[in-house]
Amino acid sequence: MYIIMFVLNDSKKLDMILDGWNKIGVRGATILESIGAYRVRKRIPGRFAFTTANADETSKTLIAMVESEKVVQECLAETESLIGDLSEPNTGIFTYWPVSDIKGLHKKYNN
Repeated sequence: MYIIMFVLNDSKKLDMILDGWNKIGVRGATILESIGAYRVRKRIPGRFAFTTANADETSKTLIAMVESEKVVQECLAETESLIGDLSEPNTGIFTYWPVSDIKGLHKKYNN
């Protein structure tokens, strides 16, 4: 199992990313509204002032668990096909790491 964390710079592209990941087989993700320190800081001579960002400045951070590194690479490829090369500015940050144990991922519901 792997955890993917993707910080999407342009929150208007969220549905597009979720649809693309769904095509690959990623059925769920946790979505957090987030903002980086770079966007929050305003340079004032000699110090930094922190302000609250408006909704247009926020990013979306997606956290998803996937079965294999193959799926991770498919998610990365799909993400870049939708929003562009992540080494370019104003796109996002994609990272992942292996997980040794997960409890509660596959639940059995009685409907």
